Amino acid sequence: MQPSLIIYTDGAARGNPGPGGYGAILKWGNHEKELSGGYRLTTNNRMELMAVIAALEALTKTNLSITIYSDSQYVVRAVKEGWLNNWIKTDFKGGKKNKDLWKKYYQLSLKHSIQFVWVKGHADNAYNNRCDILATTAADGKNLKADEGYEKD
Repeated sequence: MQPSLIIYTDGAARGNPGPGGYGAILKWGNHEKELSGGYRLTTNNRMELMAVIAALEALTKTNLSITIYSDSQYVVRAVKEGWLNNWIKTDFKGGKKNKDLWKKYYQLSLKHSIQFVWVKGHADNAYNNRCDILATTAADGKNLKADEGYEKD
């Protein structure tokens, strides 16, 4: 039986908006891979979602069973409670934020079977804490990229 993929994610913004970053850890059996990136002007919610997107974009296989652990109620509830499906159906009517990232996540999600699990942030989950370090270190880094979806709005 093929192991399922486990992904831990976190996002951070210094100020909100301000410089931000994301961190993700992908666990496949005994293998782990860390991802992170930083942006010069963004929001915490965008970085929480960007962590999930970056992890999914890093995958080379499709049709995986994936469990994503996030401390973002915004991300977890949007998927688990069906908000995202409603936003997609109404083309984000009413000016829902982060349309660009949600549409990107949605397209990536169609390639896999994804389950979200909320974890308490800054608590006793070592992987979530490591993702927080990756995200904040990226936010504090040099040569930060432009979050074009945010800066255009």
